Amino acid sequence: MKKPKDSGHFQLVARYFNRLLPESSKLLPLKRFFRMTPKSRLMNDKPVAVVTGASRGIGRSVAIGLSAEGYDIAAIARSTDSEGMEILASEVAKKGSQFFPIGLDISCTKCHKEVVTNILERYGRIDMLVNNAGVAPLQRNDILDMTEESYDRLMNINLRGPVFFAQKVAKEMLWLKEHVDNYRPVIVFITSVSAALTSTNRAEYCISKAGLSMASSVFADRLSPEGILVYEVRPGIIETDMTARIKDKYDKLISEGLIPQKRWGMPSDIAKAVASLARGDWAFSTGTIFEISGGLNIHKL
Repeated sequence: MKKPKDSGHFQLVARYFNRLLPESSKLLPLKRFFRMTPKSRLMNDKPVAVVTGASRGIGRSVAIGLSAEGYDIAAIARSTDSEGMEILASEVAKKGSQFFPIGLDISCTKCHKEVVTNILERYGRIDMLVNNAGVAPLQRNDILDMTEESYDRLMNINLRGPVFFAQKVAKEMLWLKEHVDNYRPVIVFITSVSAALTSTNRAEYCISKAGLSMASSVFADRLSPEGILVYEVRPGIIETDMTARIKDKYDKLISEGLIPQKRWGMPSDIAKAVASLARGDWAFSTGTIFEISGGLNIHKL
């Protein structure tokens, strides 16, 4: 394919616009104009979901569920070289969807721009962000013994990173909303019942999830006039790697009636909720908290 004449002039203009426009805008009209690249290489025909913390547990189940809903998957985890990501890649492929693994420590906010750029270079669009990445304290300590190091670690991974990653993606969604037909962007924050229920031996976790819950509300408020839907999905006690070391404790509590529905939650329970949001089943409910906890939210005497 021939290059446009006077390409030096065009390159200068392109560099100028690159400094002004968000990443997504660089990928659509500018690349078509300056590089004469076919549209099919720039704009994915299927919607694209970005899932953080995708290699295991809730994140992996959500990614599989979204691939079944027709989404191609950009799966983010701290490492792409893991058994969990291999399993996810295989499951996504079975659903006929593309799989794009990306290595990212979500707390590295200076890395976010490159990650979003890579996703847009691959697909040209981001239709859904599921902000799922999160960690528990390395040690459960009473709040009076909580260390600054543990507090900072959880704030950076569970709150600061997800907030600024959502900010970056939301800016791209705003531009895409104006340039992509039938574009229905959605952002989902995966929090925890610990956003509202206290645990004195992991206060830093509770505080981080409470902050993320408020972040979800603020994003919903800001983005609702723009046609971007934002939801909070609040899991209860879910059987994952994170809860494996305290399984005996919760087995006993559940048998004694802690959870009205008397069972552990499963990652698939959360995936079904997110899939419903992705389908647009709750399109008039932005800002809503969907608690998937087996009845932990019931107040009783």
